[in-house]
Amino acid sequence: MSAGPVGAEPVGAEPVSTGADLFGRLALVTGAGRGIGQAVVTALVEQGARVLATDVDQDGVTELAVRHGDFVTARPLDVTDSAAVEALIEEAEDTLGPLDIAVNVAGVLRPAHVVDLTDEDWAATFAVNTSGVFHVSRAAARRMAERGHGSIVTVASNAAGIPRTGMAAYAASKAAAVMFTKCLGLEVAASGVRCNTVSPGSTLTDMQRALWSGGDEEAAARRVVEGDPATYRTGIPLGRIAAPSDVADAVVFLVSDRARHITLHDLYVDGGATLRA
Repeated sequence: MSAGPVGAEPVGAEPVSTGADLFGRLALVTGAGRGIGQAVVTALVEQGARVLATDVDQDGVTELAVRHGDFVTARPLDVTDSAAVEALIEEAEDTLGPLDIAVNVAGVLRPAHVVDLTDEDWAATFAVNTSGVFHVSRAAARRMAERGHGSIVTVASNAAGIPRTGMAAYAASKAAAVMFTKCLGLEVAASGVRCNTVSPGSTLTDMQRALWSGGDEEAAARRVVEGDPATYRTGIPLGRIAAPSDVADAVVFLVSDRARHITLHDLYVDGGATLRA
């Protein structure tokens, strides 16, 4: 068997799974205090990563730190404050080590039809969902690129790819976050940094429940699964609403070496709801 070029991997060589594929790596997760962000932290820890868990409300991330011990460091963070983002990442790298992974989960939803949408709600939505992604990704990518490796994942939404009534601000902000992440990924690919997005559909979180009117959660969930022609909403072909862990598993895959040749990708985790429009 002939040898390949010095330093080259055999064609088709696969990284070896250790059962803790992210052991020793440091990850930053925003919006970690609840829902998908909390599930992402747990999934990363299960794969051996250390996590800097951040949220504008520290109660949730403090609980994660208690639950996971030395694997999780909890810090408050408002992603709309670029100076605070830079300061926290600088502090983390000084005290915890080089950042290998950044996951943008922090997001807000203020549903309203466009004619009723206030300037404040529009600005607040973009401040978190788009500018927050920019602040965190810029700070992380700058450091990762200098070291020649790293992975950034933005949790967006399938609403970025299909129109939804009452969700114009949210959908537009998530669409902007998706394209920003792809452009960043193109710019830093040569430096060994991968940038991808995960776009969930309806997921059983506090944000989802806030959209449901009335007290019958089971009936509300059924309407989501079956679809609603009156609001031009398709149903979910797989017949279930996602759990936060479904989204977290997709994130963990994309930041792992199993996805080492994947970048600029938008992975829909929506049970087929958008028919991948």
